[in-house]
Amino acid sequence: MIYLNFTNLDSDTQEYLLSVSKSDIENKYGSELKRFAKRNNISYQSLLEQEAQRNLYSYDYVFNI
Repeated sequence: MIYLNFTNLDSDTQEYLLSVSKSDIENKYGSELKRFAKRNNISYQSLLEQEAQRNLYSYDYVFNI
C-alpha cells in the first residue's frame, strides 16, 4: 500500500510514484521488456514509461485527509 497525504499530490509526488512504479516494473519484467523492445524496434524507455503508468493502477492507495 502507498500512503499519500491528500493535500500533497503535486508534480513531485507524482514523479516519485512513477519512479517507484518504474523500478518495480524493471525488477519484475526488465529483461522481458528489453527483449520485446529490441524485437519490435521500440524504445525501451518509452515502453518502460507506458508500463509504469499502467502499473500505477494496480497499487492500493490510502489517502490521509
